[in-house]
Amino acid sequence: MERRNCWEVMKCGRQPGGENVDKLGLCSAALPNEYDGVNEGKHGGRFCWAIAGTLCGGEVQGTYSKKILDCLHCEFLKQVEKDEGKNFILTPQKAISIRESKRET
Repeated sequence: MERRNCWEVMKCGRQPGGENVDKLGLCSAALPNEYDGVNEGKHGGRFCWAIAGTLCGGEVQGTYSKKILDCLHCEFLKQVEKDEGKNFILTPQKAISIRESKRET
């Protein structure tokens, strides 16, 4: 199964080299960050709902706590959840917990 990142599905153009970078800036989900690999994504590309500064409805969004309720209705989040099944990671706390448990092994 092909797992695509948010910028590939949502076509925001805010990834490095994207057509909207000059106007809207680089997306923090498309840059190297601590969430690389979460939900099998590149950087935060399959965890965008947990990353501040992503785009939704043509507007740059705020922090996880301010946007998560809207994100829960997003078709991309729902697709990632379906793709990942029982391994789906919704919260930053869960991502951190999994990363820390991997370090201990």
